[in-house]
Parts: sequence; C-alpha cells; structure tokens
Amino acid sequence: MNEPGGGIAYKFRARDVNLVMGPSSRGASIEFRVFLDGQLATHANGADVGEDGIGTVRDPRTYQVIRQSGEISDRLIQIEFREAGVEAYCFTFG
Repeated sequence: MNEPGGGIAYKFRARDVNLVMGPSSRGASIEFRVFLDGQLATHANGADVGEDGIGTVRDPRTYQVIRQSGEISDRLIQIEFREAGVEAYCFTFG
C-alpha cells in the first residue's frame, strides 16, 4: 500500500483467512484493522489480530487475520492499513 488508508477487500468462503504480507521498509511497524462483513472482526479475529480487530505488520510472513467458528458461509473481508508501507502478496484459506 503506497498511501495511508489503503486497503484490500476480498469475498471468501472458508473458516480461516491468512494474508502473506510485510513492511516495505525493514524495521517498520504498520497497524491494520480487519473487518468481516463491514464490522470490525472482534469475534472472528485470527491469531495475529487482537480482540479489537487490530493487528500490526512487523515482519514479512503469513498473518492469520480471520479465525471463525460455526457454520461456513460467503463472507467479505476488508483490511485497512492506517499508514503506507505494506506489501501484500496473497491470501490463503483454511
């Protein structure tokens, strides 16, 4: 993401959503917010996202951004980056 406020949106059908990403500058720390169907992902947050729906990109790696329980259905994930400087590569699902 080259500008503050950039983001990614993706429709999916899976229990877990992971995103391979990292800061574009070594040592940077970029905060992001995760939304599920337009609401902060406070009850479906992945291991790399707090219960407040907020995570931080610090290293290039796979981040678990959504972890759901219950029935699987079509959903929309949106990830909003508060600052510029994140490189996002691909989603994986579980």
